[in-house]
Amino acid sequence: MIINKCHARAITALAGCTALVLAATGTTAQAQTRPRDPGRQTLPAGDGWGSATTGTTGGAAADAAHVHTVTNWAEFKAALNDGSTAPRIIRVKGVIDAAAEGCDSFAVPGYDFDAYLRKYAPENWGYGTNLEAEPDDSPEGLRRASAARQATAIKVDIPADTTLIGVGRNAGFKGASLQIEAVDNVIVRNLTFESPLDCFPQWDPTDTAVGNWNSEYDSAVVYGSTHVWLDHNTFTDGDHPDSSLPSYFGRIYEQHDGELDIVKGADYVTASWNVFTDHDKTILVGNSDSASMAAVDRGHLKVTFHHNLFSNLVERAPRVRFGQVDSYNNHFVAGDGFSYSYGIGMESQLVAEHNAFTLPGGISAATVLKKWKEAPLTARDNYVNGVATDLIAVHNAEIPSETLQSGAGWTPALRTRVDPPRAVPGIVDHRAGAGKVC
Repeated sequence: MIINKCHARAITALAGCTALVLAATGTTAQAQTRPRDPGRQTLPAGDGWGSATTGTTGGAAADAAHVHTVTNWAEFKAALNDGSTAPRIIRVKGVIDAAAEGCDSFAVPGYDFDAYLRKYAPENWGYGTNLEAEPDDSPEGLRRASAARQATAIKVDIPADTTLIGVGRNAGFKGASLQIEAVDNVIVRNLTFESPLDCFPQWDPTDTAVGNWNSEYDSAVVYGSTHVWLDHNTFTDGDHPDSSLPSYFGRIYEQHDGELDIVKGADYVTASWNVFTDHDKTILVGNSDSASMAAVDRGHLKVTFHHNLFSNLVERAPRVRFGQVDSYNNHFVAGDGFSYSYGIGMESQLVAEHNAFTLPGGISAATVLKKWKEAPLTARDNYVNGVATDLIAVHNAEIPSETLQSGAGWTPALRTRVDPPRAVPGIVDHRAGAGKVC
């Protein structure tokens, strides 16, 4: 028997947990034999692109010496850098704040934000000339140096053959940026990520005709890595939503970047049962249209999104370039500021099937899809507000200037349980996110 301690909202504890395991594996036999320790669970066979080729096992094979429980940022970094290449499990207990000392602790001597605003105000600096040539002792140079200190402090590299797992219902990170870069076989589960705040955004007078503030730091970046499983996590702006941010030079002082980026030749990624909420630029799959990145990304960026809740987001859920992305059984709930869900980008091959969309009055189903470049997609058996809706047809009817072509050119084969789209809101809303791992 599998005893559930995580589904407080389920009808019964046992039924809720068993249903979740079945959704991940598709068979009763696997549900009965799956390890009870979530830190040693592996991505089930056939569960999305992350299960392709060698599969994703993370640190499941770790011996006792390489199972760490951490409660603060220093302990977490030490567990990541213990001098070993052996598989490891890192159990995160409580909320770890990577920037607990505040933005002032990253500022280099001489940095003065008011001086920065004075020098680069449009009435003084103008538009059309970027700040790249500014010397090190200028306000921009001091900003760059301060930003470098923050990057060093809050970014951490996740080694190969690692499982990060939250303990209980209230584990996670604030202000951290996990770098899953050029490694294989990583699992991240049961963690809440409050988006890092960029303490030193850069003013770019060349970004649009009226300039823009640009920020760094995603909660998690999968960069040139393979076999990654992100499961039952919550990604949120938390206590610092964009609505709380000030404006300077007539533009929002943007201190958030993405919640999750999968870029630069990354491959074989499954993101399942996560919550992505209260954010603007949410997920990128492929980060550039450039010829150099095309050479890196073509034939890669194979990613599956299933049973995720995308709630109160503005855009990029995800925006796709080049990759074969399978998105099924997700629930999208639009809120204020909604722009689009799926971004159809350069040479993307998106398959979006069996999803549910909840759109308030005034938001058309035509805006679910956003065309950036010519790239056919498959969009089938999707429901909007409980009604079967051909997303491509409604988009093309209402936005004929951005006609989309049907047919992604491939058929996903790596799926376990596929739920009816009308049932998806009830299933996903109750079972997705951190604190609900069995």
